[in-house]
Order: sequence, then C-alpha cells, then structure tokens
Amino acid sequence: MTPPPRRATRTDAQTNRARILAVAGEAFAASSGASMTAIAKQAGVGVGTLYRHFPTREALIVELYHQEIAKVIDLAHTLAAQLPPLEALRRWFEEVARYGKLKYGVSEVIHAATNGGLDDRNYEPFLGAIAALLDAGAASGDLKPGIDPQDVLLQLSVLWRIPPAPDAPARTARVLTLILDGLRTRP
Repeated sequence: MTPPPRRATRTDAQTNRARILAVAGEAFAASSGASMTAIAKQAGVGVGTLYRHFPTREALIVELYHQEIAKVIDLAHTLAAQLPPLEALRRWFEEVARYGKLKYGVSEVIHAATNGGLDDRNYEPFLGAIAALLDAGAASGDLKPGIDPQDVLLQLSVLWRIPPAPDAPARTARVLTLILDGLRTRP
C-alpha cells in the first residue's frame, strides 16, 4: 500500500517559517542565548507555531545554518563571475565573516549536529566555493598557486570565534586582511 500523497505546505505556513528563520538569524547573531519564546514573539507567531516548524532549538539552529551556508556558497560563484579575483575573494570573505556572527555561540550545536563536520552536506560545496575563488586568483596571478582550500577554511574558522563586541567589525577586518595577505603573491 502506498502512503497518501504529501500535501503542499500552505502559503501562510511557508511565510511563518521564513519569518521565524529571518528573526532567528538576527537573534542568534546578537546573542547565542536568544530564547525560542522571544524569537516567536518577534516573528509574530505563537510558540506552538514555532515548535511545529522547529521541534527543538537545535533543529532551528541547524536549519538556519543550512540556509545561511547555502547562500554563502552560492555567492562565491556569483562573485567569481562578476568581479576581479581579489575583490571577489575579499567580498566573499566579508560575507563569511557576516555568517560567522551567526555561528558564534551556536557552533557547538552545529558541530554536534554534523558529527564534527564529518556528516555536513555543506562541507564539500563550501570547499568547492573556496577552490573556485582561489583558482580564479591563481589564474590571474594575484594569489599563490596550489593553495589548499581546507587550509583556507581553517584560517576562516577564526571568524566564528570573534565575540560580538563593539570592536568586532574592526577585528574582523584586520583578520581578513591578514588572511588575504597570506594568500596573495604580492602582499
């Protein structure tokens, strides 16, 4: 016996889910201790609605992670096609840093949910995004050839260790400059 066909998600349910994710992204970037009740209230939905979409705090964090990392991965290819290699890489690193604000404080949840990154479906595409930008920079002569994307990922991981503080943007900019200077053929 075949199971009954799955019903399409109602438009209002899709809207609620998108609003919850948008609010949660801002809330977790501001404070890793953001409560589910506060997120529901700010999203304009009931707590029951939030828990229908995301039965646990971890489920919300992991879904937000998958949504955000997919955007970051897609952006690398867009920037590589539209900008000179160094500018594309810098802009992409800045977006990774923005994403790092979300990951700060909730990285333990993401790490646990992806088995330390070993089960992360985004890992290879993220490395591919880095490789595309590195290859374009090496082809233009702006970046050293043969840089391992995994090494760059390790360098970038410091971005989600920068605590949200008034000096965080300046510190992030300095760290990104250090990383870029290390990759360039002529720092």
